[in-house]
Amino acid sequence: MPSEIIAGSETTSTVQLPREESWGYQVNHLARLLEGALRDRIARHGVLPGAFAQLLALFERDGLSQSELSSAVHIDPSTMALTVRRMERDGLVTRSPSLRDRRQTEIRLTRHARELQSTLIGRAIEVNDLAKKGVDDADLAVVRRVLAQMIANLLNDVERAPS
Repeated sequence: MPSEIIAGSETTSTVQLPREESWGYQVNHLARLLEGALRDRIARHGVLPGAFAQLLALFERDGLSQSELSSAVHIDPSTMALTVRRMERDGLVTRSPSLRDRRQTEIRLTRHARELQSTLIGRAIEVNDLAKKGVDDADLAVVRRVLAQMIANLLNDVERAPS
């Protein structure tokens, strides 16, 4: 059912966008469900979903600067500062002066975080598998391509207000 304009009276009209047709609503709803399922599986290990993307980035390349980590996971630098502080408090990362550039700080995984790596990734795979249940691989490939294009479209949006 396409979005439509419904006339409410001679002088007013209401534009409707059913939630089922809203990409923002659908993707946000899916993200909240994925986050909740992940939280249920990783919280017992002292990790919250808000730190998960950062951990994945550091599992891939440990020792990133805070700005590199912020760029890698597409999170605002001020939000990243708070998240890194929480991760440090929770024993997941340490911060130390960079050997490359003493003006920067490197964020490094702790032994504890490294020990959790396979467990955390395993729980994330469980959640992904649960979400993909009943969807064939060809459809999943299309969804990945479509989402990647939509993300690129929005990243390249020249009319977007500056952050």
